[in-house]
Amino acid sequence: MILFPDNKYALYELELTGCNEITEAGLWACLTPRIVSLSLSDCINVADEAVGAVAQLLPSLYEFSLQAYHVTDAALGYFSAKQSSALSILKLQSCWELTNHGVVNIVHSLPNLTVLSLSGCSKVTDDGVELIAENLPRLRSLDLSWCSRITDAALEYIACDLNNLEELTLDRCVHITDIGVGYISTMVSLSALFLRWCSQLRDFGLQHLCVMRSLQVLSVAGKVAYHL
Repeated sequence: MILFPDNKYALYELELTGCNEITEAGLWACLTPRIVSLSLSDCINVADEAVGAVAQLLPSLYEFSLQAYHVTDAALGYFSAKQSSALSILKLQSCWELTNHGVVNIVHSLPNLTVLSLSGCSKVTDDGVELIAENLPRLRSLDLSWCSRITDAALEYIACDLNNLEELTLDRCVHITDIGVGYISTMVSLSALFLRWCSQLRDFGLQHLCVMRSLQVLSVAGKVAYHL
């Protein structure tokens, strides 16, 4: 537990999962300024205003994990310079309504992110990934799994601009081919790569990946075509 000089029992980590009876009013009431880690998942009443509360009340927030079907791009517009210095880890999972406009809000408000997950944010396209690559140079981990509109172009942006990236997850990105994997194979800092259920991956792409000097973890699963 983190100890604070004036209150050694201060709440600093909060996780709410499947709390469908808790409203945004209840969330407002329990958000104390000392919280540095917040996880909200499968809470039916969590929407844009709840994210607004987080942005307004938690200036020291370091990690924010959110899984909410009703959150829109407007929610990410609540973040400001107040969070830019502290917030390092942002995990948005199955936020189906988020688009590239939401990504614009992220990169402008939170330039110091080191971990970003957009898993299941299926409306994000290659243009959104380009924004991430150009504006979040400190990223160490990026999760784009279940982003079905991502293509090889997005991987080219990642390979060209995210020079510090160490972990990349592309599970269920069904439009990725060996061409995109070829771009990824040039990344000198990448140590973990997840390509599960990327059905267009072939021998040529795997050959590129297996000779990467920095790669320590490679996960490939599902329907992959092999010609041995």
